[in-house]
Amino acid sequence: MNGVLNWNVDPVIYWITDSFPLKYYGALFACGLLLGYYIVRNIYKKENLSVENLDSLLVYVIVGTILGARLGHVFFYEPEYFMQHPVEILLPIKETAGVYKFVGYQGLASHGGSIGVLIALVLYCRKYHVKFLWLLDKMAVGVPVTGAFIRFGNFMNSEIYGKATNGNWGVVFQRDDMIPRHPTQLYEAFAYLVIFGILFKMYKSERIRNANGLIFGTFLTLLFLARFIIEFFKENQESFENNMLLNMGQLLSIPFIIIGIILIVLKSRQKNDYAGV
Repeated sequence: MNGVLNWNVDPVIYWITDSFPLKYYGALFACGLLLGYYIVRNIYKKENLSVENLDSLLVYVIVGTILGARLGHVFFYEPEYFMQHPVEILLPIKETAGVYKFVGYQGLASHGGSIGVLIALVLYCRKYHVKFLWLLDKMAVGVPVTGAFIRFGNFMNSEIYGKATNGNWGVVFQRDDMIPRHPTQLYEAFAYLVIFGILFKMYKSERIRNANGLIFGTFLTLLFLARFIIEFFKENQESFENNMLLNMGQLLSIPFIIIGIILIVLKSRQKNDYAGV
């Protein structure tokens, strides 16, 4: 039985102008951010919390995500190239034959995005006098949905795919080659949706909600552990990773997993204190 899916979808939905395309990746990225925001907003309303500054929170998250993801790619994956083309670091353009063309942001690192969001949330909490871990717990419930939609966007772009399955099953990303591969974008996307379900169930427990940081710790551990495991099936993004025991994505995931485990241990004790154990 042949279980091969031939994938050759045009990543462009519509050309707004001759040089400005609307792509599936950008549309799904935006949908993911808005869905994550919608989930957090509903959490606020359910707890009868003020949503007055939530629009500002969305702006902080968007800026932190995009800026962090871009700088993460620049410094983690292609520092030499961008040191020679500094104008391309923050502008969605690329030099081709001496001419700059709009190409969108080709290169966003999720670990950099995570760091960028955390920095943005620190600034938000300081400005609006919000408890950091309290906010992170609420954000953690919605973020996996955002991450899933971003990976769906990667799938539509035929990028960040997996290694060859060495069998008669997998996805053939025909825009690159004719080899059946692991659709690692989908592995990650569906893993993130499962994580969302787990975190949402945790959020329903008042004891867990009171242990500020427990949901966020679980989020860090599960999401980056999933990322760490799936990386074994994924093609390396840059050639320098080919000689590494663990690739860059796995190395960058380890600190997040460790922080998550520490939070789980510390905050589980706090949860038990609330329960009178």
